[in-house]
Amino acid sequence: MTAGRSDQPRSDTWILLRGLTREARHWGRFPEVLRAQMPGARIVAIDLPGNGRLHRQTSPLSVPEMADYCRADLERRGIERPVYLLAMSLGAMVATAWAASHPQDIKGCVLINTSMRPFSPFYQRLKPRHYLTILKLAALGATPRQWEETVLRITAHHPADPASTLREWVRLREECPVTPRNALRQLMAAARYSAPATAPAPPMLILSSTRDELVDARCSQRLGAAWQASLATHASAGHDMPLDDGDWVAAQVRQWWQKLGSVNGRPS
Repeated sequence: MTAGRSDQPRSDTWILLRGLTREARHWGRFPEVLRAQMPGARIVAIDLPGNGRLHRQTSPLSVPEMADYCRADLERRGIERPVYLLAMSLGAMVATAWAASHPQDIKGCVLINTSMRPFSPFYQRLKPRHYLTILKLAALGATPRQWEETVLRITAHHPADPASTLREWVRLREECPVTPRNALRQLMAAARYSAPATAPAPPMLILSSTRDELVDARCSQRLGAAWQASLATHASAGHDMPLDDGDWVAAQVRQWWQKLGSVNGRPS
């Protein structure tokens, strides 16, 4: 199928969810990259409570509560369901909880570099060598630039324009600062969340990075095996795979989406 085929469906909506303390604008150019692979699709990046434009709200202490908020957000925006979810890290947990509790809402989920109980131990879900770094930044009251330099170093290997990315991330943190309390509440929600032993009903694509410095790639591999889900692995990207290689992510999503279409009888 070429990008300009007139028989491509025009009605699919993709909801994008970021991870711990990240906001919708941290997707950067990726929504444009995804839209280029899927012309006509509606792509909506939303914030979790406590992040981005919702930074003054209190972050829920549970992942299912975050999923409930996202469902309500779609209703407020007048976005019809079912939709596709594309989500990273903590956002992928939210997508999983949403798909498990309200499968009728979801056409399919793409989960990027996530980790969930009971499939992986805590020391693989967040690599221990970063514990001290994060604690030092929090304890010393790091500046926005210090925070974002550290986040960029930990989560990306080869962003196209690291200097520009850093400037933008510092601006976002200064404009919509996530409070330490909300960051802790999000971390607690992620640590406490336990995914279902069997896969939620909607189709799943799991993407992982072999060189993820934050989350061990085996977390995604175990999840994919347990759920018998489609799995693709990037050889060089960091945790923020859409930043390091958004073209690869979008291509994987499109291929998977096309396969779903051929199974369901949709033009592809």
